Amino acid sequence: MEGDPSEVKVKMRWIYKGKKTEEVAFGSAWTTQESMEVLLADIEKTGRVKELVIIDEMGNEWTQKEFSKLKEQIEQEPHDIVVYFDGGFDRHTATAGLGAVIYYKKDSVQYRLRVNQQIEEMETNNEAEYAALHFALMQLEEMGIHHLPCTFKGDAQGVLKQLEGLWPCYEENLNAWLDRIEGKMGELGIQPNCEIIGRNENKEADRLATQALNGVEIYSEKGI
Repeated sequence: MEGDPSEVKVKMRWIYKGKKTEEVAFGSAWTTQESMEVLLADIEKTGRVKELVIIDEMGNEWTQKEFSKLKEQIEQEPHDIVVYFDGGFDRHTATAGLGAVIYYKKDSVQYRLRVNQQIEEMETNNEAEYAALHFALMQLEEMGIHHLPCTFKGDAQGVLKQLEGLWPCYEENLNAWLDRIEGKMGELGIQPNCEIIGRNENKEADRLATQALNGVEIYSEKGI
């Protein structure tokens, strides 16, 4: 699928019925909601639609009328979600700083949420990274985000590879965090798209994690 991986993709299946032909079933490739609207308009002009259904990546199905209402609803709610996360760790105090930056669209406006948190009784920097991803998911829940594809970007290669099921996780405490993360994603109906990035690309989340370690709490949400 091309385009922004955080954007909801849809496809269509429809049954064509001509005056002197048998019914023929057609299906489209995955595309954006905007492109689907153009496609639907062209198909309607044929006057040969017996049945038409739109399907999203989560397996939900809609009629054309329902799809139009859905688009209006989505525009009014957070969507096109991209999450940056990072965890910092102070081994002397067994304290972690968690940072999350969430980009999203709402009513055709791009927004950015920056938030952090300090937590205690951490064991390693790796655990802090898992905790940071879980913290980001809790922010998505507070925002009311559910049943959407979301892109998660971070420099914690092990966390993202294990979330994708590509790497095994042998440490018991990290497995416990992974279970919490997967459980929360399942509860929210979030489809994760994972992207490993360099530390330079993750500076915002890293700065938030460091500020949390230093006792500086941040919560900032604004249009950009």
